[in-house]
Amino acid sequence: MTAAEFDGLTALVTGGASGIGLATAEHLAARGARVTILDRDNPRPEAMRAAESAVVADVTDDAAVRAAVGAAATTLGGIDILVNNAGVGAIGTVEDNDDEEWRRVFDVNVFGMVRTSRAALPHLRRAAQRRGVAVIVNTCSIVASAGLPQRALYSATKGAVYSLTLAMAADYVADGIRVACVNPGTADTPWVSRLLDASPDPAAERAALAARQPMGRLVSAAEVAAAIAYLASPLSGATTGIALAVDGGMSGLRLRPPGQALR
Repeated sequence: MTAAEFDGLTALVTGGASGIGLATAEHLAARGARVTILDRDNPRPEAMRAAESAVVADVTDDAAVRAAVGAAATTLGGIDILVNNAGVGAIGTVEDNDDEEWRRVFDVNVFGMVRTSRAALPHLRRAAQRRGVAVIVNTCSIVASAGLPQRALYSATKGAVYSLTLAMAADYVADGIRVACVNPGTADTPWVSRLLDASPDPAAERAALAARQPMGRLVSAAEVAAAIAYLASPLSGATTGIALAVDGGMSGLRLRPPGQALR
């Protein structure tokens, strides 16, 4: 990627105050984009070093989302790129979470993307007409296509995000708006850190999570951000309706256990 590939372009990154969202804001800004982050919390100073501005909204509140997206578009002078990254995790089988929790997680992970995209689409259409660049990148997950234990609710939401991405790509390709998603494996993010801290043996749990990815380590937030930037880049103008795995080989590789003979 060239240092100036995003020069003159604007981006709105949801969940941009930490983790993958913050890394994405930093990545896009470093390559010339003007970035606004949208988060439910006021961003910390390190987040504001990456972004030109910030708007506060909970993605479960449609009125707040519409107001925040409008404010971002006014500040930036339009929106060329939307990164739908805001989301929450969930642990358990289908027996472990009640209806209220299922509704809560879907409200953030799926309906939140719907609300933000719906509010941003008029601005993205104008960007496509004016500059020929308009992109939505959704943060999905490897669990959209791989069954992992204790992730029933989370997997269901990310499966919905994957299908939503494909449907949106079909709906808006004629408008000149590209839509794609990234599918991270287990990433070294604040949510995973909290999950590890709550386990009886955080070191052992981290080792187990790293070992199930063929590269033997967690994915970094910066690596996911680089994949998002690839999909958002004008250099990827022929890329839409795809899910880009950033999972250390988890989705495609089947390695033999150490010491097992070739058969």
